[in-house]
Amino acid sequence: MTIRSDASLAPGQRVLRSRGVSLRWRPRTLVVCVALAVACAVFAALGMMTGSTPLAPSDLWAALGGYAESAATNIVLNVRMPRVIAGMAVGAMLAVSGATFQSLSRNALGSPDIIGFVTGAATGAIVAITLFQATGVTVAVAAVASGIVTALLVFVLSAGGRGDAGYRLILVGIGAGAFLAAINSLLLTRSTAETAIAAQIWLTGTLNSRTWAQALTAVVAFAVLVPVLVVLTRSLDVMELGDDFAAGVGVRTHLVRRAALLVAVVLAAVATAVCGPISFVALAAPHIARRLLAAPGVPIAGSALMGAALLVGADLAAQSLPFGLRVPVALMTGVLGGVYLIWLLTRRTTRI
Repeated sequence: MTIRSDASLAPGQRVLRSRGVSLRWRPRTLVVCVALAVACAVFAALGMMTGSTPLAPSDLWAALGGYAESAATNIVLNVRMPRVIAGMAVGAMLAVSGATFQSLSRNALGSPDIIGFVTGAATGAIVAITLFQATGVTVAVAAVASGIVTALLVFVLSAGGRGDAGYRLILVGIGAGAFLAAINSLLLTRSTAETAIAAQIWLTGTLNSRTWAQALTAVVAFAVLVPVLVVLTRSLDVMELGDDFAAGVGVRTHLVRRAALLVAVVLAAVATAVCGPISFVALAAPHIARRLLAAPGVPIAGSALMGAALLVGADLAAQSLPFGLRVPVALMTGVLGGVYLIWLLTRRTTRI
């Protein structure tokens, strides 16, 4: 087995050759991904030790090993671990969805929460709760279906016309998101107090009371959908150079775009169905990952790890506020993401 660097490779790239098989890799990418994975593990451990009943590291280790007291084991395995796993999976799904949208729109602001898809998913859930008194799986299915319908409407409305297609998609998406947010408010004001409270709890975007069923739903969705994007990554990388160039080298741009958009929309919709609307993770995570990796292309792995670390870290910060304050994780990501968005918009350019 040999590791070589030659003039045919991109800057910073190495090739690993063994028995006729070669693999291109970047040391910086490996270091960043390992560091983010370690950060995820640390945040997850702290998240399982933090709460109304604090646990010591030895208690956590004993609970994971199955020889702790029943109370500690129940807290770790049935309360905090589903919360942490759901948070990591949802953060990863939102980040990968955002990376795909940013690549296809060729704009740093092209994320599902900015262009209305997350709000559209929320509309489906609110309709199910307020008009049909639905709960559980029905609400999740309504959120996913509504997110997909919203995406289709935005794409149809933004198709054609003049000007940059990426900016047109973002502007139409922002308008659709504002319209759907108004619909959501109208539905809440026309509902009974009990129904409005139930819908408002869902709208807060929280990891509180996540169950193993919700956590496993998020993990399965991530495991099934993200490999599809990994397969499409090479074509998406070429399409960032322009559709005409990509078509010239044999990329089926229309097919790749539609497949990538469908997977990205479903990822965002499932994430919203599991935890409610979570803002700015889809926007910030892939952008930060690109800066850390300093590599061209769609950073699927880096974005997923960054999204998982951001959401679990934000949830840990939300639980650790002073004076006993504990807020939903969406409120914490909103505060942190708002600062990040202001910084992003005040830069000279927002293009990738």
